[in-house]
Amino acid sequence: MTTLRFTPKAARPALALLGLGLVGLAGCQSDINSSAPAPSAGSANFTRYIAVGNSLTAGYADDGLYLEGQLNSYPNILAQQFAQVGGGAFTQPLFTTAQANGSGYLRLTGFTATGSPITARVPGNAGRTTPTAAPYTKYTDAINNLGVPGIRLADIQTPGYGSVLGNPYFERITPDATPLQSYFQRVKAEVASATFFTCWLGNNDVLGYATSGGSAQNASNTNLATPPANTITRTDSFNLKAIRIINALTANNAKGVVSNIPDVTGIPFFTTVGPVVKATLTAKSVPGMVILTGGNPGAATSGNRKQITTADIRDASGGRQLFTLTSSNFIPLVGTATGRPWKYIYGQTGLPAAGFGSYLTSFAIDTTQLFGVTAGNPIPSAFVLDDAEQTVVATATTAYNTSLQNAANAKGLAFFDANAYFRTIASNGYATNGVNNSANFISGNLFSLDGVHPTPRGYALVANEIIKTINAKYGATLPQVNANDYRGVLFP
Repeated sequence: MTTLRFTPKAARPALALLGLGLVGLAGCQSDINSSAPAPSAGSANFTRYIAVGNSLTAGYADDGLYLEGQLNSYPNILAQQFAQVGGGAFTQPLFTTAQANGSGYLRLTGFTATGSPITARVPGNAGRTTPTAAPYTKYTDAINNLGVPGIRLADIQTPGYGSVLGNPYFERITPDATPLQSYFQRVKAEVASATFFTCWLGNNDVLGYATSGGSAQNASNTNLATPPANTITRTDSFNLKAIRIINALTANNAKGVVSNIPDVTGIPFFTTVGPVVKATLTAKSVPGMVILTGGNPGAATSGNRKQITTADIRDASGGRQLFTLTSSNFIPLVGTATGRPWKYIYGQTGLPAAGFGSYLTSFAIDTTQLFGVTAGNPIPSAFVLDDAEQTVVATATTAYNTSLQNAANAKGLAFFDANAYFRTIASNGYATNGVNNSANFISGNLFSLDGVHPTPRGYALVANEIIKTINAKYGATLPQVNANDYRGVLFP
């Protein structure tokens, strides 16, 4: 069997560089509108609700899947509101209390004297007691939440995606008797008796490319079936599979909500480090940097180096170049002769340590040269999403969202414009009953410590936006939750 690579959505954030002004975290909380109409399902039927999606649907947060995050997933919050109008039981593949750490996750342990956050990894404890190639204890009961961290729309019909060679989160919920079952087949089986669904797939078809800094080789892949990890899914393949999954979900006349893909360049993973880098370089009168762009090997003259000016690094005043959260530990090394950043990058490949020298040679990296300001020792591609790569991301996101909306409209479904919602948060923040929230890293309340996934409060707000969409489309009067009852980043 061909090995199926599973790549996490985002690398763990390195946080040494970041000085954060942690203000405005508190505020008065007012009651939810007491004059709201009595709850009603309208024309929808919530008797059996299933949720289809990726890590956002599973409740992934803080660079991990763990029990608290699962309990605060937006589908679980929705199901609690659906229960007020006849919704049935909603079962998630929860980790047990004895395995509450799940896959492991990041926690905030404190701050440096300059205000930079300090994080530590909470070890996972959901492993099997019997040694196996698959990491997590099986969950074999029937479930309603089919959120699988890491899955792309491109992956939904991949045979063996739930085997020990595939995605470990899907393997955990795939019956041992059918290890070659695809995600699409599982959805078809679960939706047979469903009366309502949410579908939020497609984020990872562009996110992996973006969070890796566009460093995947041959990003414009030609593989229609299953593109390589961290590449952009072909738009024709995406469109085909979007239609297939929505056709399957509506085959028995279930109603539901389809959500589109947010612009990933507005999340803290991309917006946190750049302003600090720009301010630091400006203070030191450093005019610019040299970055490796793309993932193709070659010498410094091969076209894979790019000069960027300090003024062109994005902050509130302007600029285009985005630095990833994973770069923060290494930016202080700019201007020194070091190979530490490249050792980190090579370590992420999982290749033998003995191959490090050959890896450097393939990219013509000379670690005796000054890091970040010379063509011989540039900033790794994984640390920067440059303007050209952002265009690739934007083009794909627009095409994907058109496919999703067209597929939803063709079936008369509700459509949650998550792209517009998260764009509003990135630009203006979002007040919840007197408390201001924003897209700021840690202090903004809405994004967890990985800079990509929401906090419990962020997921509660997503649930409220979906409730608004359901009410508008199906004439329901579902009540929203008080988002202030859900936490932001947990402080020590």
